[in-house]
Amino acid sequence: MSRIFGTDGVRGLANRDVTPELALGLGVAAARVLSSHRDGAVGSDPHAHPHRPRAVIGRDGRASGEFLSAALVAGLASAGIDVVDLGLLPTPAIAYLTALRDTDLGVVVSASHNPMADNGIKFLSRGGHKLPDDLEDEITELLHAEWDRPVGPAVGRYSRDSGRAADDYVDHLLGTIDADLSGLRIALDCANGAASEVGPRALREAGADVVVINASPDGRNINEKCGSTHPEQLQATVVASEADLGFAFDGDADRCLAVDATGRLVDGDQLMGLMARALKREGRLVKDTLVVTVMSNLGLLLAMRDAGIVTEQTGVGDRYVLERMREGGFILGGEQSGHIILSDHATTGDGVLTALQVSAQVATQGPLAELVSFVKRLPQVLVNVSGVDRTRAATDEALADAVRAAEAELGETGRVLLRPSGTEPLVRVMVEADTSERASTTAERLAEVVRERLSL
Repeated sequence: MSRIFGTDGVRGLANRDVTPELALGLGVAAARVLSSHRDGAVGSDPHAHPHRPRAVIGRDGRASGEFLSAALVAGLASAGIDVVDLGLLPTPAIAYLTALRDTDLGVVVSASHNPMADNGIKFLSRGGHKLPDDLEDEITELLHAEWDRPVGPAVGRYSRDSGRAADDYVDHLLGTIDADLSGLRIALDCANGAASEVGPRALREAGADVVVINASPDGRNINEKCGSTHPEQLQATVVASEADLGFAFDGDADRCLAVDATGRLVDGDQLMGLMARALKREGRLVKDTLVVTVMSNLGLLLAMRDAGIVTEQTGVGDRYVLERMREGGFILGGEQSGHIILSDHATTGDGVLTALQVSAQVATQGPLAELVSFVKRLPQVLVNVSGVDRTRAATDEALADAVRAAEAELGETGRVLLRPSGTEPLVRVMVEADTSERASTTAERLAEVVRERLSL
């Protein structure tokens, strides 16, 4: 069977690509893989797990999440897993609670920042970490395979959370900051998603005066012209309410973008720069290193260099950022999109955590605009060249020569990145330069070379 897991679980159009039948099968397969690693792994202690395997499951506010969660619960319980339904909670909350409650498996039903019609399924291992590729491959191999089903008392049980899950998560978040946010007015766009209750609550309990928009999930309005993918409402709200700053989450609240008091958008690169410098100042930035992807703006890399901070770059995707962070023991990394990982406090990106950490810096160090002003974003232009053979992008010598020439012309104040699409006959040409005109001219020139050299 071909691999169905992407960089962030299984995702697609709900009830067409991601169906209840698929969810049921994934639940069974995940339970079987979990059981084999608990009981059959080489060197495992047969007395280490005296209880039946346990899982927690949570979701964002999409209507399809209701039947997909039910199907996953049915699959897990039918395979002998006890399941606790945490209900509507952010992805990072489910990851945290997977660890806090010492459960064997966490399950998230969410398509993050995608439109409402999409949905997704991802599994978290003990401790709240994303499953490695090899375990996802094992789940794929067992999908719909014949097996010996448990019967009688061996089947799993289902229960709903008592209501303590949100309390535990908010308490955890509040424990990550020392600053009192009293006196700050913060505007918050919850994207009608999973943080609609816990996001405003955490900031209010930290002392802030919170102005909330888009916090009424109805199953259909998640990410609809709001949240981190559409921050315009938040920008207007910050100005109209005379807020000191604002934050926009995405549907499952693993991302966070900010807005300063003037209504100007502050992206993930700038937020990471702010936090990296603060952690270095406090002597807490491990090896003075920040982990970012190749899509982070060159302006961030230059600002970090000037601040004495090393930047390590990975492929695009928070999965690769987290892998490098764990390999190097680093505590801060993320993406321009606002998916920021603070591994001292979380195993995945956490938008509410980011909002609290940034707010604490504003409360103690000054206005957001001033705190991020040292990161001078360079103009960035992205051109998608379609109808080309993406497989030859890395091997065509004439194209490589054109890229080298462009990089020499741009010097230290610019760069070029060619990225073949993973799924389409498409090559993305990204250029950063000291002026918008130079970035656009260079990008269009390289895009024309891509069309000429890689045409189908």
